[in-house]
Amino acid sequence: MVEENSNSIISDEIEVAEKLNNFFADTVKNLDIVKYIPDYEQSNADICDIIDRYSQHPSVLKINEYIETSDIFHFSNVTTEEMNIGIKKLKTNKATATDDIPAKILIKSHEIISVYLTKIYNESKINNKFPASLKLADITPTYKKNERTKKENYRPVSILPTVSKLFERILYNEIFIYVEKHLSPYLFGFRKGHSTEQCLLVMLERWKRALDKKFKVGAILTDLSKAFDCLNHELLIAKLHAYGFGIPSLKYIYSYLHDRWHRTKQGCSFSSWKEIKTGVPQGSILGPLLFNIFMNDIFLFNNSFNIASYADDNTPYAMEKDIDTLIETLENDTSMMMEWFEINEMKSNSDKCTLIVDKEAGIEARVGMDMIKGSTSVKLLGVTIDNELNFAEHVSTLCRKASQKFHALARVSQFMNKEKIRVIMKSFITSQFNYCPLIWMFHSRRLNNRINRIHERALRLVYKDYHYTFNEMLKKDGSYSIHHRNLQKLATEMFKIKNNLSPTLMNDIFPQYDPVYNLRNNRCWINPYVRTVYYGTETISYRGLKTWELLPLSLRNINSLEKFKVEIKKWEPKGCICRLCKPYVPNLGFL
Repeated sequence: MVEENSNSIISDEIEVAEKLNNFFADTVKNLDIVKYIPDYEQSNADICDIIDRYSQHPSVLKINEYIETSDIFHFSNVTTEEMNIGIKKLKTNKATATDDIPAKILIKSHEIISVYLTKIYNESKINNKFPASLKLADITPTYKKNERTKKENYRPVSILPTVSKLFERILYNEIFIYVEKHLSPYLFGFRKGHSTEQCLLVMLERWKRALDKKFKVGAILTDLSKAFDCLNHELLIAKLHAYGFGIPSLKYIYSYLHDRWHRTKQGCSFSSWKEIKTGVPQGSILGPLLFNIFMNDIFLFNNSFNIASYADDNTPYAMEKDIDTLIETLENDTSMMMEWFEINEMKSNSDKCTLIVDKEAGIEARVGMDMIKGSTSVKLLGVTIDNELNFAEHVSTLCRKASQKFHALARVSQFMNKEKIRVIMKSFITSQFNYCPLIWMFHSRRLNNRINRIHERALRLVYKDYHYTFNEMLKKDGSYSIHHRNLQKLATEMFKIKNNLSPTLMNDIFPQYDPVYNLRNNRCWINPYVRTVYYGTETISYRGLKTWELLPLSLRNINSLEKFKVEIKKWEPKGCICRLCKPYVPNLGFL
């Protein structure tokens, strides 16, 4: 690691661990965040004092205005049987803190240990004191990107005691059941059944629907520094109170958050202990839920607010009839977000925001005190989005990575048998196309041919066969092309929506019929009216319905998602007439 103010490299493990630990502990302090209550140092204050101190905070007032709480939330006692079930669900493949009891030992002795853990948990809850020994975390520095010798390029991941995760899961389940009804549908991060793909899909399908009607669309990607580390414990308590949490439950949550300590591990060495005064531990079970609750009221400040929100990535977007109105809407929404970040003691970087507007060059927007220029492409939640919405840049990158790994496998394939090569091929080459395929699946035929060539070469490397066609190789492998696999994934998403297993915002993309009579052949969804091919018929909202209609009734009538996922992998999407499936003859066109 590079020493500050010099170019010398620190190699001593203890010194490196100490440097990283100090950096992680002082991250928020170095951001120079303006506090909502100046000159106030967080301490082990009384809960009622905290609630009173933040009673006039804009977020708390907004929650009180919009959220109706008919009942008061309190934690309930846990039974031995519930503790038993929790112990047996512990994951044995997760890292364990130093000198901690491994999950495997707890599971094997669950009948004995559950009695004692039940007593410890219930007593800690009654006394409103989360066990101090469970608030000690070992930090594992996780590399993010760029230069490996700079401490700024590492993220702290907390390895907590196994029993802490067990207790957190019990707290999580109770809190989530109570607060779920209050969470905004725009919150996609850390929620079961919600994914980055669905978050992007909602935004991009709304864009395409607007573009099909000749509207203008755009977005501003915002940037937050250390969002999880900045979370103010006292402000979170005040917000929880506004959501209807009782005083005893607030005391227990505050005890969980307060007086936490961490040390950093480097190699076999540890740093000294440092206190954590803000934020939620990354790597915890309860932390992400508390972060979602903290962020939730941002959506209460503007009812017409459109935002792609996943964890600390928050991207306001808009669809307007002309470019001037679009930029004005984006500027207003982004300004509102920046004000929210400021009053909630989070550090936003207006100079790192990015603007993207469809097919427009030279467009600028004001964010804070900075003017930002429109980009031709941006990377959001791991997907490169270009202003043409053809995803050529993103798919080309996937092809390049897959091709590089194919060449690496080809060099060592002579030393492995067929089965090992096949496993590596699926794990490192075809898996490149597994992330968010519904976002980019309707790309150009040229890119589809490129993907198929890589897939074909990988199959030939496995089976050492150079005479069969690509389709024959697929049958030999018992698999499908990437595009056909994507159509299977699309059908699975349609099944989730039909059976209310998807986020509620997905119903905006696929509005469903409400039939008067429950007939066997009733349509599930309303066919959208479209005007163009590129932004109309070649979209998920249109192709999803057509794909579902291709399914046999035996598949459509399955009631279990698990069973559907098994059966859909055997389905060959015959009859699809999207531009990647229709036969194409050079110099003649589509047949």
